[in-house]
Amino acid sequence: MLDYCYLVNPYFNRSGIIDEMQAHFRTLVSEYPAGMAVNSALASTCWGIKPEYIIPGNGAAELIKALTENLDGKVGVVRPTFEEYPNRLSAEQVVTFVPQDESFRYGASDMIEFFGANPVETLLLINPDNPSGNFIPLEGVHQLAQWCEERGMRFVLDESFVDFSVGYAHNSFLDNSLMEKYPHMCVLKSISKSYGVPGLRLGILCSADTDLIAKMKKQVSIWNINSFAEFFMQIYPKYRTDYQKACDQFIQARADFEVALRKIPFLRVMPSQANYFFLEVLPPYKPKELCAILLKRFNILASACLAKKGIEPDRYMRIAIRNHADNERFIQALKELA
Repeated sequence: MLDYCYLVNPYFNRSGIIDEMQAHFRTLVSEYPAGMAVNSALASTCWGIKPEYIIPGNGAAELIKALTENLDGKVGVVRPTFEEYPNRLSAEQVVTFVPQDESFRYGASDMIEFFGANPVETLLLINPDNPSGNFIPLEGVHQLAQWCEERGMRFVLDESFVDFSVGYAHNSFLDNSLMEKYPHMCVLKSISKSYGVPGLRLGILCSADTDLIAKMKKQVSIWNINSFAEFFMQIYPKYRTDYQKACDQFIQARADFEVALRKIPFLRVMPSQANYFFLEVLPPYKPKELCAILLKRFNILASACLAKKGIEPDRYMRIAIRNHADNERFIQALKELA
């Protein structure tokens, strides 16, 4: 089966880093991991953030839960989006902005205009967004961070997919000086998606708000990081070049896949800087029907986005981007249905 729901880097897990982890399997499975102090130091080395500014988590999901439990007041979100954040909040806390654009595109000025008229205490930006693939360049993120800082608002930036963007090396806010400039800002990153290792359960949250970071470090469980995730952080710096090559390979694969998808007559492809495409399914198909056909006839699993808020039901689907060979198989299946 080809899983086109699964959003990870299809190239980095081919690196020798997995072989090295496998070679140490018996040791890792039989030993306790280190505690928060050691793992914060390891994460600091991997992502260049001061240890007192960073907290590693058991996947980004653990950090999202801990963070939302520390948020007071209303939280602004853009929909459609990754629902784990609003799911952790009460319905009364969530203020929703739905872009009035047929491709769900929006920029910093759109968010400022909406949330200027609909005030919130925390502003959430997933960049690139999920499922739309919308991406706000660094200049726009600075604009939002400054706007929030001037108003004493918490700004939460989820960069889980930013390494798939063109020019990714210069698109991240994981930088000590930037976080010090915007101390009300929190930056989250899921290591599962960018690095293609979801089974490790690893994510990071960074902020110059050291009181918040220290508080959250006490709130998560002891040994929240398993031995495999810890070892990944120990050896990752040796494989940094492999990771950059994997991101470059991915960006080329996405560009080629987009060209092919745009030739399918019953799909409208929305631009993406992430590792998935958001598609409008046109007649004669509906997303639910199309996904069922792909599964039954071609053994391909895809998401019809039926539970996403902020979009018309059974009109859109999201597909992951895999390697060239898998993407070609997906395209061939679509061509047979055209």
